[in-house]
Amino acid sequence: MTDAMRLDGIRAGRLGPEDLARNFGDLHPALDRHEATVAADRCYFCHDAPCITACPTDIDIPLFIRQIQAGQPESAAKTIFDQNILGGMCARVCPTETLCEEACVREKAEGKPVQIGSLQRYATDSMMAAGEHPYSRAAPTGKHVAVVGAGPAGLACAHRLAMQGHDVTIYDARPKPGGLNEYGIAQYKTPGGFAQAEVDWLLKIGGITVETGRAIGDGLTLEGLRADHDAVFLGIGLGGVGKLGMEGESLAGTDNAVDFIAALRQHADLTQLPIGRHVVVIGGGMTAVDAAVQSKLLGAESVTIAYRRDREKMPASRFEQDLAASHGVRLLFSVVPHALHGGDRLREVELAYVGPDMSPTGETFRLPADQLFRAIGQKLVAVEGLEVEHGKISVTGSGRTSLSGVWAGGDCAAGGEDLTVTAVAEGRDAAMDIHASLTQGQI
Repeated sequence: MTDAMRLDGIRAGRLGPEDLARNFGDLHPALDRHEATVAADRCYFCHDAPCITACPTDIDIPLFIRQIQAGQPESAAKTIFDQNILGGMCARVCPTETLCEEACVREKAEGKPVQIGSLQRYATDSMMAAGEHPYSRAAPTGKHVAVVGAGPAGLACAHRLAMQGHDVTIYDARPKPGGLNEYGIAQYKTPGGFAQAEVDWLLKIGGITVETGRAIGDGLTLEGLRADHDAVFLGIGLGGVGKLGMEGESLAGTDNAVDFIAALRQHADLTQLPIGRHVVVIGGGMTAVDAAVQSKLLGAESVTIAYRRDREKMPASRFEQDLAASHGVRLLFSVVPHALHGGDRLREVELAYVGPDMSPTGETFRLPADQLFRAIGQKLVAVEGLEVEHGKISVTGSGRTSLSGVWAGGDCAAGGEDLTVTAVAEGRDAAMDIHASLTQGQI
């Protein structure tokens, strides 16, 4: 009997509730007070700290670590939130190993950086657990801003605008706010409903109204938003998912990785979430790794990531690659999908080897597969009237688009890296530019 004949399709209940609870537990358990103090003691408190430069939101990292060392985690949290209002989420999901921790002097000297991400989580969790929101609104300005998209960029923009006294309405297409933090990040990175708890905490600033189920092109127009509000910020992310463009792509068992991750994040009982016995993920970014690892955690027997370039060019960090491998995910490099085979549903994925210039070598091979996830990037859903650059909204300065009174930030905007922390920085900076424009009569 061949491997293909042993496929039993996509089904739920491959693992029991106890195994699933263990598999989807916190990837990096929180530090307790003693552990945080010990970790903080390792910081050199550099005067010209390279970790600050490496942080997209410019958090004063030595200061907040010293505040933890002094037994003041709430003060440390304020230092963090002053720059990054989503500091709790960023502490969990940011690739600190390639940002602040990679720049840490301890990393350079010893190969073991200060645990900046874990210390940031310790501080921010301390304040949020106490129910404290350290910010209040300025006097009302009478201005009203529309924020489209309740992801990291939109939330950061809305909060900073509310602080300045402006009224904000956030419009989001999904049933719940949070964007990728709620729908697009691996469950084991943010267990316990943290994404929603963070949104609820952020909204304590007041002055922000959230309207879900509202999207541009589906009940909203940019022209209408501009007419009804004093300014508009677009944090709409990327919606369209790329296709492989080959025969068999419509076979049952092929799906988008982002849709799988979103379904998993919103599923109340993971024992009822179907997964294949043999899973193949096409792509090499964080979405590919999250889909692959979670497939394994759900009970898939074999999971393979197929990436078209070599390991060094893989967008997912080496930490994420190693995380996948440690969970039994097989990583294949310099391969591209060649054909999908099956009758009424997917049974095999045929892959072809390619050279450094992406030209085929002529060698192909097949993998048994009853489920395939596409993680080959998302595309901007076009917004009428805006200039686009390299498939994203063209922006200048702090997110100014080609239309007066319209700003954009996060994944939908050209420029920065597609990271939660970068989106927060862009939303925050756009808010301050919007505030300056509104108060100086430039709109």
